[in-house]
Amino acid sequence: MATAVKRKLSGSTDGRGVKVVATATAGTTIHTAVAGTTAGTFDEVWLYAYNSDTSTRILTIEYGGVSAPDDNIVVSLQAQAGLVLVVSGLILQNTMVVKAFADSANKVILFGFVNAITD
Repeated sequence: MATAVKRKLSGSTDGRGVKVVATATAGTTIHTAVAGTTAGTFDEVWLYAYNSDTSTRILTIEYGGVSAPDDNIVVSLQAQAGLVLVVSGLILQNTMVVKAFADSANKVILFGFVNAITD
C-alpha cells in the first residue's frame, strides 16, 4: 500500500516561502525531487505564488529541466495577487529540480509542499 508524507519544499527554510530572485534561466531553486526512478517513489509537487509588486509579473517555473518550452510553466500574476496555484500536484523523481524565475527580482514568492509518495 502506498504512503504519502507531506514535506516542505527543499528550497524552503522551515516551510517558509521561497523568494524568486532569478530573472532568467536557470532560476532560483525551489525543490529537488526524491532520488531514484522506482515506479512507486516520487514527489507530488504543489506550488502557490504571491506577487507582492504593484505591477503584473510573469513567473516561469522550470519543472525538472531548463529546456523551453518543454520544461516551462509560464504564469502571469496580477499585481499584489496570491496565493495563486501554479503547480497542482505534478509528480517528479530522479533528483529533478524545480526552479523559477520572474521578470523582476524579489517580487514573487513561492509557497508550497510536496507529498512524498512511496509504495
